[in-house]
Amino acid sequence: MRLSAPTFIVFVISVIIAIVAALAALGIIANVPVASVWIMAVAYVVLALGCIFKGA
Repeated sequence: MRLSAPTFIVFVISVIIAIVAALAALGIIANVPVASVWIMAVAYVVLALGCIFKGA
């Protein structure tokens, strides 16, 4: 399996999700229904899928 760099859009989406997770962990965003660890995991999965699938 060859990995490729994610597109800029996929990278930005994963960074935005990671920022939301960090803000939830710090308590700045209080009404998040899931734990910030799971939000960060989603950001990592989005970035990993962007690296695995070519052109994603």
